[in-house]
Amino acid sequence: MRLRASIAASCMLATLGVGGAGAADLVILTNQGATPGVRELAGAFSQASGHKVSVIQEAGAALERRLNSDAPGDLLTANPEQFEELIKKGKVVPATVTPFVLAGLGVSVRAGAPKPDISTVEAYKAALIAAKSIGYSFGCSGTHVAEGIEKLGLTEQLKAKTVRTRTGPVTDYLARGEFELGIQQTNIMVGVAGTDYVGPVPGDINKPCPSNVALLTGSKEPEAARAMITFMVSPGAAPLLRKTHVEPYPR
Repeated sequence: MRLRASIAASCMLATLGVGGAGAADLVILTNQGATPGVRELAGAFSQASGHKVSVIQEAGAALERRLNSDAPGDLLTANPEQFEELIKKGKVVPATVTPFVLAGLGVSVRAGAPKPDISTVEAYKAALIAAKSIGYSFGCSGTHVAEGIEKLGLTEQLKAKTVRTRTGPVTDYLARGEFELGIQQTNIMVGVAGTDYVGPVPGDINKPCPSNVALLTGSKEPEAARAMITFMVSPGAAPLLRKTHVEPYPR
């Protein structure tokens, strides 16, 4: 699968006239929810183009310091709302802002704990009611989890046993036993030590989180960075993204 994607990337890059001599050294700054997929794409793009691609997950004050430095990097992925302010501040090239991925919500429990039935919306509702404690984050996934709980009419009923996490993945807290049921984006929950993935949040309660990518105005390698964006939304990228439990943004 990676080979096929690499061949597709090679063809695309040849069309753009990118690759071969003068290999670039690209840096992509990523949000937590996009990182697994971007790492997968970076490997294929690097193999096909000869460019080196480093993926660095940054957030909060660390991301702000990076964006304000003389060498911020070349590309940034983030939830769509964040780009409005970044455009105003002149940190990204507006015309390059491109949606590329959707990450759906999933449920995990602590390793070895019984897995609840969440196969239907009604079963998911019953599992939330039965759980002794529930944890989910702020940000996009936390907002969507809360909206789903509100849609089920459970906001007040669950409030006393709900923990909202602020830093790091929900699975970190879950593995430490800080709550019984964790809900976040599936792609950052599957395969995490100390936890067991149960499955996706069912039906229309599962509202995925989008991520966009854009060229940073401080990029030292804008041509190669633009080629990377083109690859990230190409047909060759789709199977690589799906390997990380996300869906390519529909086009």
